[in-house]
Formats: sequence, C-alpha cells, structure tokens
Amino acid sequence: MSPRLIFTAFWTIVVKEIRRFTRIWVQTLLPPAITMTLYFIIFGNLIGSRIGEMGGFDYMQYIAPGLIMMSVITNSYGNVVSSFFGTKFQRNIEELLVAPVPNWVILAGYVTGGAARGLGVGIIVTALSLFFTNLHISHIWITLSTVILTAIVFSLGGFINAVYANSFDDIAIIPTFVLTPLTYLGGVFYSISLLPAFWQGVSQLNPILYMVNSFRYGILGVSDINIGFAFAMIIMFIVVLGSYAMHLLNTGKGIRS
Repeated sequence: MSPRLIFTAFWTIVVKEIRRFTRIWVQTLLPPAITMTLYFIIFGNLIGSRIGEMGGFDYMQYIAPGLIMMSVITNSYGNVVSSFFGTKFQRNIEELLVAPVPNWVILAGYVTGGAARGLGVGIIVTALSLFFTNLHISHIWITLSTVILTAIVFSLGGFINAVYANSFDDIAIIPTFVLTPLTYLGGVFYSISLLPAFWQGVSQLNPILYMVNSFRYGILGVSDINIGFAFAMIIMFIVVLGSYAMHLLNTGKGIRS
C-alpha cells in the first residue's frame, strides 16, 4: 500500500472522528466545560479560600493544571471507547476489516481522533481557567508534550476497552470504577507531599500521578516527582498499551465474530 493511500485512509478516519464529536458538540464539548467551571467555583473559590496556599501557589492556581489534565484524560478515553464500540455495534467494523488498510493505520486514526477531542476540551478548560486564576507557562515544551502524550495514552486505553466491551454498559465500567478513582487520587486536588510516607509510595503506583505532575510542572514549575522519570513512565504506558492494542487488532479478538 503506497504512502499516499495510507495517509488517505488515516486522514479519513481522523476526519470522521473529529466530525463525530464536533457535530454533537452540545454533548461532547459543552458538558466538560460546565463541569470544570463548577470545579473551579466550588474547589477553587469556595474551598480554596479556606485552604490557602499549596506548593507555593494559591489553591486555585495549584489545582488548575490538574483539572485541565482531568478533562483531557476523560474525553480522550471517552471518545475512542464510544466511537470504536459504536463501530462494532453497528457492524461498520467489517468495512474496515475487509479494506486494504493496515491495522496500525486504523489504530492511529482512532487514537488521533480521541486525542483531538481531549486536546480540544483541554483548550476550552484552559480558557475557562483564566477567568478564575492566572496561569503562566513555565516550560512550554514539557506542557505540550505531556498533554499530547497523555491524550494518546488514554485514547489507547479507550480503544482496548472498546475491543473487550460487549454492551454499552461495559464501556462505562472502566471509567466509573477505575478511571475516576485514579484521577481523583492522582494529585489533581492535593500534593502527595501532604500524605504519610506509606501513602506517598502507594500514590506512585497511580499512572495518572505522573501525568498530572508533569503537566503541573510545565505550567507552574513545581512537581512532587522527578519529571524525567514521569516522562519515562508515560512513554512506557504508550508502548505497552499500543503494543497490546495492535495485538488485539492483529488477532481480531473481540472484533471478528
């Protein structure tokens, strides 16, 4: 298959995914904006005024990067899991399987579409955060690379969830019982330096901790963990999840009936 045809196939999937979530923006882009606004008002203005400073910044500034990252994570994951499962449910997946398109192109197309939605919502939430606090990016390349890599990680996670899902209820299990608890315990609302030593060690088993702290370091210049190690962990997650997603596509597990 020529590079031109590969790019055409890849771009077709990406455009389809972007049109999918922009066409129903009231359901995909507006709710996260409203939810994050409520977080800023409740945790930032009301509770934050009582907490005071954290990590050398007022509480609103400290949690803003975490809230932005939380929106990127949930929307990157949610876009791919719902889209790919919908393709399976409607039997449209058969059109992709019989087309002369390499599996890695299919995966890359869905992951790029999911990352696009995550980054789009992240931009919206970042703009909203400026109404509540001042954000000055300390390390632009760390900020950009962290948010892009994180969007890729959770787009891959959403893809794997969609492959294993057999019903619409199945696509809600991981976000509800795994993703949400890990996000809330990933240092979005607090510094793990406040925890006892044992729980600091437990927190370091949470993959979201590395993403939130890397992003916070990129914006505020502070982090609870070593940034080099955090980036190594994020890249490892991409390699592991990407390899497993490709394995599922190549074997047809959960896809071919």
